[in-house]
Amino acid sequence: MHQAKTITPAEAVTTEQEGTARKEFRLRRYRVTNFRSVNDSGYLDLDDVTALIGVNESGKTNLLLPLWKLNPAGDGELDPISDYPKALFGTIRKAPGNFHFITAEFETGAAAEEIAKLGNFPKEAAGLVAVSRAFDGSHLVSFPQHRPRKTDDRAEVRAEVKQALTRLPTLPGATGELFTEAMNTLEEMRDELSGAEPLTANDLIRLRNRVGALVPEESVEAPEAKAAAKPAPKPAPPAPKPAGKPAAAAAAPAEEEAEQAPEAEEAPKPHVSPELVAALEALRTQLGERMAKILAPDPGQIQAVRDFVLSRMPVFVYYSNYGNLDSEIYLPHVVENMKRVDLGAKEAAKARTLRVLFGFVGLEASEILQLGRDFRDIHEEAKAERAKREGKPGMVRSLIERVRATETEPDPETLAQIAEAKRTRSILLQSASTKLTEHFGEWWMQGDYRFRFEADGNHFRIWVADARRPQEVELENRSTGLQWFLSFFLVFLHESGGAHRNAVLLLDEPGHSLHPLAQRDLSMFFEGLAANNQILYTTHSPFLVGADRLERARKVFVDGDGSTRVTGDLGRDEGTDTKRGASFAVRAALSISVADAMLLGAAPVLVQGTVEQIYLSTIKTLLIREGRLRPERDLVFAPAAGPDTLQTMVQLLSGDASRKPPMIVDSVSGRGRGGALGDAASERMVALDEVTGLRGAGIEDLVGFDMLAPLVDRVERRPDRLFVDVARPGLPLVAQVERWAAQEGVTLTADWRRDLALRGKARILDMDPAALPSDSLSAWETLLTRVAG
Repeated sequence: MHQAKTITPAEAVTTEQEGTARKEFRLRRYRVTNFRSVNDSGYLDLDDVTALIGVNESGKTNLLLPLWKLNPAGDGELDPISDYPKALFGTIRKAPGNFHFITAEFETGAAAEEIAKLGNFPKEAAGLVAVSRAFDGSHLVSFPQHRPRKTDDRAEVRAEVKQALTRLPTLPGATGELFTEAMNTLEEMRDELSGAEPLTANDLIRLRNRVGALVPEESVEAPEAKAAAKPAPKPAPPAPKPAGKPAAAAAAPAEEEAEQAPEAEEAPKPHVSPELVAALEALRTQLGERMAKILAPDPGQIQAVRDFVLSRMPVFVYYSNYGNLDSEIYLPHVVENMKRVDLGAKEAAKARTLRVLFGFVGLEASEILQLGRDFRDIHEEAKAERAKREGKPGMVRSLIERVRATETEPDPETLAQIAEAKRTRSILLQSASTKLTEHFGEWWMQGDYRFRFEADGNHFRIWVADARRPQEVELENRSTGLQWFLSFFLVFLHESGGAHRNAVLLLDEPGHSLHPLAQRDLSMFFEGLAANNQILYTTHSPFLVGADRLERARKVFVDGDGSTRVTGDLGRDEGTDTKRGASFAVRAALSISVADAMLLGAAPVLVQGTVEQIYLSTIKTLLIREGRLRPERDLVFAPAAGPDTLQTMVQLLSGDASRKPPMIVDSVSGRGRGGALGDAASERMVALDEVTGLRGAGIEDLVGFDMLAPLVDRVERRPDRLFVDVARPGLPLVAQVERWAAQEGVTLTADWRRDLALRGKARILDMDPAALPSDSLSAWETLLTRVAG
């Protein structure tokens, strides 16, 4: 397998490319294999903004890190101890180049044309490129849509030969030995190509060579070459000397004879038609081009193509909560940690954010530390340096000076230099504070914040103030959401090279400490940021999923074998997790959206629980269908999850309105709970025993004894005595079921009333309205008319 040098992120995007970077190399999908807890994630399709949702420990982070390490904007080195899957650690360690942990596919966009030229293959095939990275750091480039021809169509080649056979007799000078030989050869080739088996490269080589053997060598030589190659005429042999004549006298007649003698010539060659030769050359070229297509190298192995792809591939910016800034930073530790390579994940993330912070300021941490030194610090460093240089005598002299307390007083020039250095540091920090305040205000919509950097000796502090609280407060005493956003802002702005840089943002649990409104703002912020940068983030917050963009959500779960899997099917079973915990955030987001939509313009009615909601919604549907109920606004039954939460629910649903929502309770005693809600709320409370005339009535008694009693035996296992045989009309149904279950040894499930409600709903809606008891219909109509008024 062809490998090549790794292209560093610094080589990735030039200034001229930034304008079109977003139109090129858009990340389409990726796949993770053999990385930490991920055996094979399968391909994960991406949008401009994609959310990975999943429970804790499902492996969401392990789907972000491989992408980051494909082409990191900063840091992102491979760590065998952490990144190799433990089950394959020894195998991968022996041959890391054989294991590709990430494969990402990019749509090349406008760059496809240039790639096609470099690789000499169709532009359509260059529209999609896949880049993989192995554990040894090498990259593999391939083109999934490129389908190189390993064989050729025998019928197409036969057609080309037949076309040549048809054309040759029509050419000028189509006679002679070459013409006859060419026709015979092409007829033989035509007959050989009459089968259906495809042609290999070797077959095409042989065919091309047979046609090439027909072309005379002289036909391809230049006229100058022919003239140079023509042999010079041989001089005539000298004539014998006549006897008695001097040599000089005999020379003249001899030359004369030589001049008059005809020049010796080669035997004349048969005439060759140039049109015939050109036709044979054309056929040989066609066969050669077909052969070259089969033997062409894979475009991904062409060095020029590889370098182009790896240099245009977007960089990946990864950020997690570990990198949040602290308000007070001890500079000596910062300087030390930036040099260390043995830091843990949390410490390394903080060191990275600090490195970014000081890069934003435009100074090195060591420089800030040096600019803030006092005379004592300078003097102590000088003495330490002297002691180190002079060895043991220097250490003794230093101790003696300490005992005598002989301190050298600073001269005015030194004091002036120290003061100038501190002023320089203050100006630089003030300039950086202004820069951060201006840039941050363009991103953060939750408040008008002002930042101030302060350096005091070895300590570096970040102070924050805003319009509502103008007093400056340390960063760590502000919200953790603000700390996260500021830290992320610095990392992104620095590592992506600016908002227009072609970077993919990988955010691990972003804004989990933000208020829900701020999380919604963050989700909207992602939308704006996605205009220039794709975003992939993990979350379990319904406010960061977005019910209106559920197509962007991908579910991450632990499969039955313990490995991390990801899917776009939000309803799919989640391995061993029967509760589908990964989908809970999606369902919660959907519930919030549905609740907002339903309550908009609707008339909410408070009920005690989900069971009441099911029955009353069914009754409402039936009465409206029969024309017995025509509410001005749709009735929405909101379960309060228990009587203790009624007061809170009343306040939430009424909002600023003076009119409280109606409430349906199970008995007259429910009015006692409503006393704390005020007289207005008590007047809007409807007790079921008032409607049914049955003391202690529940919602099941409103639905009807005859309707539900036969269904109880279908919910629970069959005991010796069926409930329908012992149930008595005129008494509360729930109390009778509980007493019957205790006598028969039947264990009722916690949600048995809900199961009964679902069965009752199905039966009511399937029944002919004429078969429904008239007294039940009247009771239902009375109740809903009261709450709808």
